[in-house]
Amino acid sequence: MSATGPSRPQAAPIREIAGDPRSFDIAAAIASAKPLVIRGLVRDWPIVKLALQSDTAFAQRLAELDNGTDVTTLMIAPEADGLIGYTPDLSDFNYQHFKVPVTLGLQRLASYSRREHAPGLVIQSVPIRSCLPGLLTDHNLPCLDADVEPRLWMGNRTTTPTHFDSQHNLACVVCGARRFTLFPPDQLPNLYVGPLDFAPTGAAISLARLDRPDDPRYPRLKLALAEAQVADLVPGDAIYIPPLWWHHVESLEQLNALINYWWSPINIPGFHTGHGRAALYHCLLAFRALSPAERSAWRDLLDYLVFDGTDAAAHIPENRRGVLGPLTPETVEKLKQGARQNL
Repeated sequence: MSATGPSRPQAAPIREIAGDPRSFDIAAAIASAKPLVIRGLVRDWPIVKLALQSDTAFAQRLAELDNGTDVTTLMIAPEADGLIGYTPDLSDFNYQHFKVPVTLGLQRLASYSRREHAPGLVIQSVPIRSCLPGLLTDHNLPCLDADVEPRLWMGNRTTTPTHFDSQHNLACVVCGARRFTLFPPDQLPNLYVGPLDFAPTGAAISLARLDRPDDPRYPRLKLALAEAQVADLVPGDAIYIPPLWWHHVESLEQLNALINYWWSPINIPGFHTGHGRAALYHCLLAFRALSPAERSAWRDLLDYLVFDGTDAAAHIPENRRGVLGPLTPETVEKLKQGARQNL
């Protein structure tokens, strides 16, 4: 996918700081609720230093660490321009799915680098512990809890279309270069997101290509592009992406690799960020068929009890607040039970 188009608005730069892994304040980044580029956060990682020497040095080291486990790999036909997505009629996805070891993926990437119209190839969201456990020894981030598991993303010149994650995301470029284009959550109406339950690699994506802002099917895309923020990251750089910020990621070189960390700062037994997606499906089930007046009434109820931040239970004695009280392991279990009973 082209980085720019003739009438594509100029995106604002993502806010940047210089980062030291020993002093980077991840709590401050989370509190800002805004994306942040951290230049040089992982510049001292051994694998980054090898990548800066050459693609070959980087690939050889990964091959040495590869334990032979098959990993999720996508191959995209050359005519798709490396864009992960759908066939033109949305009847299927535009890639083939394989399971191969990291070393075989590297060998195919090396072969494709010598072809003019090569397929796109992506090793996708692979837990490093499962395939390259030796990499964990000297590649870590002190700013994150040790139990936050890193994942590997690697491929050639491919594009992951605009999508969002429900968790906090810290992504570190370790080889090649990547361009991140981000949109705030309120740009959802202008991004033309595709099916929730039939989405490439599981994350709902925008159907509008950013390099085609004049596509008549998506007239509001230009409004989103006017609010976009962009940054190019090179080996050693990292980016923090808050939950529900839409992001579009272009891999710009013949060999690109990224290690990312997803996590939630909420540490309550029984709670996980998948509850948000579950609630979305429940809301679609519960409210879509209601009249406009009923939907409006439910919106008011949800705003008051959930979204506006006020203490809706302040007038209730603490020992009778039940599921409106603080979110504890016991409250989490009560809420799950209530959700099950009302399905």
